[in-house]
Amino acid sequence: MKTNKGRVTVPTDVDVIEDTLRIIDLWGADAIRDCDGTNMPKELSDLDVKQYATYYTTRKDNAWATAHPEEIQQMYLMSDFMTASTSTLRIPLMKHYYEKQLKVNTIDDISRWWEVIDRTSGDIIPYGQWLYEEECGEVVIQEAIPFHAYTVSFLAFVIWDPVHMYNAITNDWKDEEHQMTYDVRQPKTQAYVLAKLRSWCKEHPEVDVIRYTTFFHQFTLMFNEEAKEKFVDWFGYSASVSPYILEQFEKEVGYKFRPEYIISQGYHNSTFCVPTKEYKDFMNFQMREVAKLVKQFVDITHEEGKEAMMFLGDHWIGTEPFGPYFKDLGIDAVVGSVGNGTTLRLISDIPGVKYTEGRFLPYFFPDVFCEGGDPIQEAKVNWVTARRAILRSPLDRIGYGGYLKLALQFPDFVEYITHVCDEFRELYDHVHGAKPYCMPFKVTILNAWGKVRSWGTHMVAHALWYKEIYSYSGVLEALSGMPFDVSFISFDDILEDPHVLDDAGVIINAGDAYTAYSGGEYWADPRIIEAIRRFVYNGGGFIGVGEPTAYQRNGHFFQLYDVLGVDKELGFSLSTDKYNWEEKEHFLTENFAETIDFGEEVKNIYALNGTTVLKDDRHNIMFAANTYGKGRSVYLRGLPFSFENARLLYRCLFYAAGKEDEIKTWYSENPNVEVNVYPNTQSYCVVNNTYEEQTTTVYTDRESYALTLAATEIRWFSIK
Repeated sequence: MKTNKGRVTVPTDVDVIEDTLRIIDLWGADAIRDCDGTNMPKELSDLDVKQYATYYTTRKDNAWATAHPEEIQQMYLMSDFMTASTSTLRIPLMKHYYEKQLKVNTIDDISRWWEVIDRTSGDIIPYGQWLYEEECGEVVIQEAIPFHAYTVSFLAFVIWDPVHMYNAITNDWKDEEHQMTYDVRQPKTQAYVLAKLRSWCKEHPEVDVIRYTTFFHQFTLMFNEEAKEKFVDWFGYSASVSPYILEQFEKEVGYKFRPEYIISQGYHNSTFCVPTKEYKDFMNFQMREVAKLVKQFVDITHEEGKEAMMFLGDHWIGTEPFGPYFKDLGIDAVVGSVGNGTTLRLISDIPGVKYTEGRFLPYFFPDVFCEGGDPIQEAKVNWVTARRAILRSPLDRIGYGGYLKLALQFPDFVEYITHVCDEFRELYDHVHGAKPYCMPFKVTILNAWGKVRSWGTHMVAHALWYKEIYSYSGVLEALSGMPFDVSFISFDDILEDPHVLDDAGVIINAGDAYTAYSGGEYWADPRIIEAIRRFVYNGGGFIGVGEPTAYQRNGHFFQLYDVLGVDKELGFSLSTDKYNWEEKEHFLTENFAETIDFGEEVKNIYALNGTTVLKDDRHNIMFAANTYGKGRSVYLRGLPFSFENARLLYRCLFYAAGKEDEIKTWYSENPNVEVNVYPNTQSYCVVNNTYEEQTTTVYTDRESYALTLAATEIRWFSIK
């Protein structure tokens, strides 16, 4: 019998009862859970472990949804761009959408809630110049301008819950009833669901924790005509709309809602778009109203003697854990999917809950647990990257989701997870309650979202890799395990109070031009430019990655060209000769390989006179350093995550802060090995982040010594 137990949750089902008992013992689990497509075995109801029950506030009651079609959840969609060749243009609304998931809403007034836009001129086409022919599903524009492009923004009912659909397709469920998604914000459904929750609690006395999945609006997830993912934005509010909600919003803000606030120039307003005032107004309204209703669910849960756990995923929109209203919810716990260090910090840093739990990857789904699949490799990468973040900000619990019987087919995987569970408990014993040491300057991430998107920068969905963003997401992944106090601020924060920068040490601005993460039109505001110039001039540090501060204006593309010491050539200044291309030796490139991975190419970056060029690729600057007044800056083309690149960023931070002489304090010469310090417990650990033996020189605050660590080894020491 395992003596090292606890802090682990495992999935179960009615067909794996004996196997569940074995895994509970093997992994030292103290909680079991069901999930979509499984049932909690009655035979385990008296087991001395916590029982989590997955609870769906918005689905699994098709009888109610069918009886109240007007209160099915809705989503704003946009038709394809269609170009007119004559004065009459027909636009099929559902072309390239999955009609088993979405159905055009004709119940509510289309003249008020739909919008037809001339995407060539930007003009709104008034109702009357267009009509909808329901029998063929087409909008007809009667006075179209030939060779202008048009779109239709329209409401659609979500007649198959996107998560249930995803689960059904991924797991190849046959003859599965499509679960409809009803809108708990609307009066009849709200009253029904609240009463249903109280009854359910009384009918399930064996349940200890209600795992809400979730409250109450699905993130934006739509599928195409082939039932393949068409659009996903894990932060998207496109599916949190209905005329009922929008009418309340209009009363509050005093202006008419437009579909374009959601669609945003035809981009479905992804989190990469710079948020407009109207969109931020809508987000704030939704966060506040969702919080009010969540509190009612939580209160009932507590009155019935159970804990309320929120799954950070699925229908989570409006429950922003780093938003202004989350603290009022009374939630006991948050659980979410952990794909790497960044997503772990997204969960473990959430304030105002009793405990946090990470659902580690891979999920026990047949896309990985299949012939030719390699779940061990995914689990190994997942663990060593998440472990870095745990040592800085520990979760209270870990667990796995999906279908246990699939994992049981891979005994080597089962054995590896035994090691993960044991090591997690060991780490937790060391670092829970221990305040990790932070280097003597703060790192501040500057973008258009700020605090509300803490640790969510450049994320489309949990830990998904995209070619266009991996060069930037590596910055946060590196920071997730570094000894720095990391904060997130927005451009609006600076405009409201420039003193928000007073306690910053180094500011990082990373992203493609005109995105929310670089800043776009915010860089047209002189107040932003003045504030950051002043900050650096007086001794602050600035790191720009990709196309930082980018906004073509007044003779420059990078508005902080003088701070960064680099700019991007757009063709306007080709006639001005440029001579600064020679690479120089520098603190930042000491002991690094000749080839550094800077990610995707950013073309035509050139260095201004006086800037120190560190890496140049055929007259494309990839890496540069600059001084500005008393401060310093660093430019990087990109920073995909690797342990070597994490070390590169570490050196950049110390250089930008003007503290490079202090870098070898609680430091490892080998970038694959890191040091974490806990002053209040007078302890520190040295961590091998690889699956190979590593040798290094370790620097404490007073001495150095050589050390060899076995694969993935963590060795603990007392501070002398």
